[in-house]
Amino acid sequence: MLGKVTPPEEFFGFKLGSDGKIARWDKIVEYFRLLERQSDEIKVIDMGPSTEGNPFLLVIISSAKNLMNLERFREINLRLSDPRGLSGEEAERLINEGRAIICQSMSLHATEIGGTQMAPELAYDLLTRMDEEAVRIRENVIFLMVPCFNPDGQIMVTNWYYKWFGTEYEGCDLPWLYHKYVGHDNNRDAFMTNMVESRYMAQILFRDWIPQAYQDHHHMGSYGARLYVAPYCEPIHPHADPLIWREHSWFGAHMALKLEEAGKSGIINGAQFLGWGHLGFHWIGNYHNIASMLTESASAKLATPIYIHPSQLKGDGRGPIRGFPHYKPQTNFPNPWPGGWWRLRDIVEQQKIASWALLDLAARHRETVLRNAYLKAKRQVERGIKGGPYAYIVPVDQHDPLTAEKLIEKLLIQGVEIKRAKEDFIAEGRLYGRGSYIITLDQPKMGLIRTLLGRTLYPDDAWTREADGSPSRPQDTASDTMAEYMGVRVDEIQEPFKAVVEQVKGHERAKGRILGESNIGYVFDPRLNDSFKALNLLLDRGLRIERFDEALGLDGLSLPPGAFMVNGDTTALKEAANITGVDFMALRDEPRGRRHEVKRLRVGLYQRYWGGNMDEGWTRWLLEQFCFPYKGLKDEEVRKGQLNDVYDAIIIPDDATPFITGIGVEEWMREHRPDWPQPFYPPEYRGGIGEEGVKALNDFVENGGALITLGGACDFAIERLGLNVRNPLRGLKPKEFFCPGSTLKAYVDNSHPLGYGMPEKTLVFFWNNPAFEITPSRMNELVEVVVRYPERDILQSGWLIGEERISKRIGMLVARKGKGRVVLIGFRPQHRCQTHGTFKLLFNALIS
Repeated sequence: MLGKVTPPEEFFGFKLGSDGKIARWDKIVEYFRLLERQSDEIKVIDMGPSTEGNPFLLVIISSAKNLMNLERFREINLRLSDPRGLSGEEAERLINEGRAIICQSMSLHATEIGGTQMAPELAYDLLTRMDEEAVRIRENVIFLMVPCFNPDGQIMVTNWYYKWFGTEYEGCDLPWLYHKYVGHDNNRDAFMTNMVESRYMAQILFRDWIPQAYQDHHHMGSYGARLYVAPYCEPIHPHADPLIWREHSWFGAHMALKLEEAGKSGIINGAQFLGWGHLGFHWIGNYHNIASMLTESASAKLATPIYIHPSQLKGDGRGPIRGFPHYKPQTNFPNPWPGGWWRLRDIVEQQKIASWALLDLAARHRETVLRNAYLKAKRQVERGIKGGPYAYIVPVDQHDPLTAEKLIEKLLIQGVEIKRAKEDFIAEGRLYGRGSYIITLDQPKMGLIRTLLGRTLYPDDAWTREADGSPSRPQDTASDTMAEYMGVRVDEIQEPFKAVVEQVKGHERAKGRILGESNIGYVFDPRLNDSFKALNLLLDRGLRIERFDEALGLDGLSLPPGAFMVNGDTTALKEAANITGVDFMALRDEPRGRRHEVKRLRVGLYQRYWGGNMDEGWTRWLLEQFCFPYKGLKDEEVRKGQLNDVYDAIIIPDDATPFITGIGVEEWMREHRPDWPQPFYPPEYRGGIGEEGVKALNDFVENGGALITLGGACDFAIERLGLNVRNPLRGLKPKEFFCPGSTLKAYVDNSHPLGYGMPEKTLVFFWNNPAFEITPSRMNELVEVVVRYPERDILQSGWLIGEERISKRIGMLVARKGKGRVVLIGFRPQHRCQTHGTFKLLFNALIS
């Protein structure tokens, strides 16, 4: 220690967690930098700017001696995490020399403010306490702390809280997303790493450090247990090493014990949160051989206390399978909280105890923690060597090779070992071309690879069915199969094969080429998602672009309907090729076949309040990534009408009708979220287009506009615009039809302009969404089918109950209405910007 370390209360002017007080992120950053000047046992690293330019910090706390040798300990840790070629004796020497690496992150979800408010206190205690326990932690543990996973959202929420402090709306939630794009879904981005914050965290967890344990601190609802700690409850995902689940129980028991010793009541473990979850960081880490856990604290009203009557306290509400059927003492919940006032300070204290307990156990059992890391990695390698499968191959021959390269890039971000074939080779009787990627399973991240690339079927058993046979809702999606989402062909290979390979060390996106010279024009491929980015870049330069409505033969290359043709400045083409990777192929002769000039539609993207709509945020991000111009469209502008003066197309992302219209929100909440409090926002932030807006949208379509509805918003269009279409899945009980976040097989009419560039057979992401049938009318020809589900064997990955209900139904259609059209895409074509395989179905709707 270099001198006096300033206590948080002295620096901030209040005790963190005090009623009515929130420390803002910029001030917290200032405090951590002060600690670094005052102590030689802390290192503060700015990983880079957040989405909106705020610092994303990694804080490392350990003894001064450990910090002086930090790189050596990191090397030891990485070697134990990949023990291939390491003898048992060498491993033991490294275990003896190494330090336990523990990572914890705070307040990923910005309204869950306790973790970030707790972080300065935790750091101060670790730096200043001189008791045996604290010294042991500093000597034996290198603590990686991310004090705020979502800096932008933390600032938003803090400003919002103080804006309404002292009014009746004090403590109400933010009415828009607490991240520029993704809100709560930032916790679903760990495997696709679209957001920069996710990429920072992946660098820390999956490549730079690979800690032995990781814990993410969250909040949950206010009316049950006060704090959840590990382990998860059933079911578990199949591909983690069994030691992972034992470590969850071990770490979780110690945290629960320490909380109980400290007199904290209402602590539960082994309940509510499933071992089979979405691939957020505290779940995906398990397949990286990191014991990845979360805490969930009961929420206050941000920094305002909430009073809870004893009669309001309840269990999970989903029966015994979630481990908390009622609010009574049980082995994993022996000391129920009696009710009363619940404060942010309560959250800060219990999260600090849980955080400290994790560090304490790792310090007490440093060698066991390190040895388990070695064993998990070693055993996963051994499982991979045994085969079943032996490898996954990403062939060089792809429908959209640029998207296949993006898949490789995302796997490298996860730290997966990938090889590239230097020559053609044969595996299981199939010829694979030079440049194909090979991912063998004889590596420590075997479980991760199988999770991301292999077909995944969610369990349908006693752990996933209620007593009456109804399916129990998964934690999130039923499958997060990266390759299926992205529309990339990946072949599972069971038997070993030989190939001449090179290891892929890094990844640079390929630059496109100008192939030949032409005075006629250049064509580019409609099968590439990135062709739409190239299209937009060229349109921005004022170039004329045409699109073929028939297949095009070009010097031995056949392009399907939808190919683009551009004639103009090759400098602009070279710039677009460099940015996008798209090739531009010279035309030798004037091409035959029907074609039309491409016009980019003036796009409005509907944005609402009521806490914001994550699907809208993701759509906004997607449009920006592919350079589609758009304008946010709010309720007031919709209600005013005259929309055709400003827009050619309006997108309404996945949503429930009441949140679009603003009519019946409370009733919807009572039916669909009976255990949640009613939404409570200042009147100007409640929103909805109302009946005026419904009429304005109807007029917009009648007068030639295109209304594009995604997912659940299709029901709004069907109900309120009088289409000759119905959703036959609407109103079915889960025992009759249930499909929570799964990939389904579908057929695409790729001769239809909205299907241009798509393969005839594809996979779509379906999350209890609408499907369609056309109701009989005198004008059936006004409805055009773009996507349809097959008759049987519809499920690829996930969970599907009631296949017969969706058999041969329509997944996407266009309904002509007046001079305009309504595009219904029942599935989620741009879900979390992960479903690259169906992006084109949306992109095609944004051009004419």
